Amino acid sequence: MIRDKAARPPSILEEIQQSKPFRSLSQEAYLALLRTADDSKRYISRVLEPAGVTLQQYNVLRILRGTGKEGLPTLTVAERMLERTPGVTRLIDRMERKNWVERSRCTEDRRRVWCKITRSGLSLLESLDGPVSDVDNVLQDVLGEDELSDLNRYLDRIRARLNDTES
Repeated sequence: MIRDKAARPPSILEEIQQSKPFRSLSQEAYLALLRTADDSKRYISRVLEPAGVTLQQYNVLRILRGTGKEGLPTLTVAERMLERTPGVTRLIDRMERKNWVERSRCTEDRRRVWCKITRSGLSLLESLDGPVSDVDNVLQDVLGEDELSDLNRYLDRIRARLNDTES
């Protein structure tokens, strides 16, 4: 649905059709953050799905492209993923079957497995760079540079607090 830019977007309360107010502004913001993250995932998935790539697979490919020819150990890939998953080995198994990544055992420590992106994986990423960049630019359509900087700072603080509670 295309909305008039001047019109006020629906609040999270209106969007989820909740009849009573949230118990706090914090709860409202947290639920809005969760809903926005879900909407963002669905939005980018519409770009990735025609290429047969999931968001997690795309994330792994970008991580591996950034490491260059050396690649990374599987566990390091898992640590760097935006969306952490316990099944990273199975995820990489599927990607290896599609010839997007290759794996090899470390010669010094046979328990360690190195992952590298293949030419096919690089080619796939290159074909997605433009459309994914367009998705990234959606934020610029809504927020100015100062607002984006503020948003990044706020999100950094929230993640830091959430990760502190895991320790």
